[in-house]
Amino acid sequence: METIKTLIQSRFKTLSLITVALTFSIIVLMVRIKLNKSFCYLFLVWNVFLAIIPYTITMYLNTNKNLSKLKLGFWFLVWLAFLPNAPYIVTDLIHVRIGNDASLWLDVLVILSFALSGLFLFYLSILDMQKSIVDKNKRIPIETSTVVILLLCAFGVYLGRFLRYNSWEIISNPQVLIMDVLNILMSPFQNADAWFFTLGFGIFLVIGYWIFKNLNNCRED
Repeated sequence: METIKTLIQSRFKTLSLITVALTFSIIVLMVRIKLNKSFCYLFLVWNVFLAIIPYTITMYLNTNKNLSKLKLGFWFLVWLAFLPNAPYIVTDLIHVRIGNDASLWLDVLVILSFALSGLFLFYLSILDMQKSIVDKNKRIPIETSTVVILLLCAFGVYLGRFLRYNSWEIISNPQVLIMDVLNILMSPFQNADAWFFTLGFGIFLVIGYWIFKNLNNCRED
């Protein structure tokens, strides 16, 4: 309990911003449900919940200063498995196509609000994990590693959006997942769409990370 209290006090401003962003997203979603009498975007609540998991993990890691390298490695793999869920919400914009013209602006606002909340959690979690890793091993090229992680996240988003995999299937259905991943890696020309998406969305995430980190550094200076 004392650890949770200390955590909330040390991150009060950040947690307040997250709360405001998520509250706005929920309110806009409720307005859409009321006006359209439709629950079709309710899945965004589940998606943003999954986006919160990586940030919760890195908050825990940052408060546990006595964490061994082995435990850090374990939590890093769990974190990496769930991390693509945060930027994944951006791709939910494809659902706007099924909306009617009269409420198109509201559909875009609902999804964008959740997507921006997801990206906010995503980049906060990335910076937290960087700190945890550097505290344990300063020799790791953190910026290069971060770019690799962002590209892996983009690939993870592709697997989730187009091949309909989720984070749980790493454990529940690993054989099929591994076979599909190997197929993409071994037959790049037959899976050009996977590579184009990974590269394009990966660059988007890298640019967003660069902007977010520099803004964060300016705030701390």
